[in-house]
Amino acid sequence: MARNKTELAREAWRCLFDFIIDTASHRNRVLGAHALSPNDSRALFALDAKNPRTMGSLADEWGTDASYATSVVDRLEKRGLAMRSAQTGDRRVKLVTLTREGAKLKQHLARALYEPPPELLAMNTADLEALHASVSKLHATRPSAEQRTRAGHSASRRQRSSSETSSP
Repeated sequence: MARNKTELAREAWRCLFDFIIDTASHRNRVLGAHALSPNDSRALFALDAKNPRTMGSLADEWGTDASYATSVVDRLEKRGLAMRSAQTGDRRVKLVTLTREGAKLKQHLARALYEPPPELLAMNTADLEALHASVSKLHATRPSAEQRTRAGHSASRRQRSSSETSSP
């Protein structure tokens, strides 16, 4: 019996998801060697040494509230991996950047975490090329973190605006 598109997508997602879960031990070892939680590493990869991010944009990207984003950044800041500064013109807005040490650790993590697991290395080249082509299409259709953050800010502004106008 032929599978419909939704069933096929569900099976493909299950395989991808299970593979990611099954290979978590490698990621956990890499992060553990640097005393980082998965959310700490997520923050490192969301930050940059040259392009500051607001705490609000980080919270929006992560789908969390500002207090949680603050706690993650606090941990990185205590370790000298990130630093906060006030935004010029509005000291209430906090900007976050990676320190030199944070940028070095981010580079190291990228090299270690992007090392392919043995299961991928065992695949033949044609299968790897097909997998790469498929996964690249997934990545190309997903909005960037910056686009998701902008969309989140727009939605938040619309919600605030509609709640302000609908108040009695």
